[in-house]
Amino acid sequence: MPVMTGGVGQPALHEFYSKYFIPQMPPDTEMTPLSRTIGTDRLADEMVFKFTHTIQMDWMLPGIAPTGKRVEVPLVAIVRFREGKLVHEHIYWDQASVLVQIGLLDPSSPPSQQCLVCSERFTAQIKD
Repeated sequence: MPVMTGGVGQPALHEFYSKYFIPQMPPDTEMTPLSRTIGTDRLADEMVFKFTHTIQMDWMLPGIAPTGKRVEVPLVAIVRFREGKLVHEHIYWDQASVLVQIGLLDPSSPPSQQCLVCSERFTAQIKD
């Protein structure tokens, strides 16, 4: 489930990575690689992403104060390059699983009540 963070274009990407993504990684973050696929203009990484939610993480949990809970979630990053420069990075994870692990989503609630983001908006964002 996407949280619709990130940026388009060099200035927006620079701001996202320098202010929100890299600085908002908890100190105990672990990324365990599972697989990597390299193409002519893309890289796809599959990993297990682990952290304790001890700091604000607006790129993953926008507006949610630190809960102190431990989180472990599969994560996929697809990075595209053009002329040696980053064009985009799409990062996917199971947001419902993250919300259950930090105590903000009841795992017994029906799936229809768990939709937090409009899927049409997400689909439009990832299409090239």
